[in-house]
Amino acid sequence: MNLPIRAITFDLDDTLWPFAPIGERIETALHAWFVAHSPRTAERFPIAEMRALRERVFAEFPEHAHDLGLLRRLTIERALRESGDDPALASAAYAIFFQERNRVEFYPDALPGLQRISAHLPIAALTNGNADLAAIGIARLFRFQLGAREYGAPKPDAGLFHEACRRLGVTPAEVLHVGDHPHMDVGGAANAGLRSCWIDRGDHAWPDGLPRADLHVTTLTALADWLDAGASFENAA
Repeated sequence: MNLPIRAITFDLDDTLWPFAPIGERIETALHAWFVAHSPRTAERFPIAEMRALRERVFAEFPEHAHDLGLLRRLTIERALRESGDDPALASAAYAIFFQERNRVEFYPDALPGLQRISAHLPIAALTNGNADLAAIGIARLFRFQLGAREYGAPKPDAGLFHEACRRLGVTPAEVLHVGDHPHMDVGGAANAGLRSCWIDRGDHAWPDGLPRADLHVTTLTALADWLDAGASFENAA
């Protein structure tokens, strides 16, 4: 017999808001900042070159793959250094990154859905990214935010899911994890013993051979409706 759902964890990027527009704004804003404050860096690393540098830095430091903010900071410092400018400028440039990183445009269903769900069940954020719920302005809806940086390993590592369950004070079987990524979110949650909900934002085809999620929705409105209706997993996927 299935245990009742007593808490819900949510992925953030591409679950509550699309990340692609954020990434584009970050690149544009950072380049504009370099044009104004470090012209040599802007000339040496236009947007395409900065993107390539970021990929090189990420590949160079696999031990920091769980800390995307640190890797972004290292990229900025490297760009300044290779351009012959002062790496101390990295703090001001990173502030621009942080500002744009947390200027999100929610999916239309996300905020109303979160408000409905959080009124009835404790919710927590579980993310590999570096969004900041306080800066975004929705931290009040969540019990906590747990990121790969804080834990030390990214999804689909089972330990990240288990730590969230521990903080929520419930067993994995009593937690529903909601996310857009088939492997990171659905597969990771299932392997950790959580129930899984795939929120299908249209960005991923379901991979062959991966077991289906316990629940399949396209909006948080549908998830909230399902919870209001009694949260039965029978024929839900």
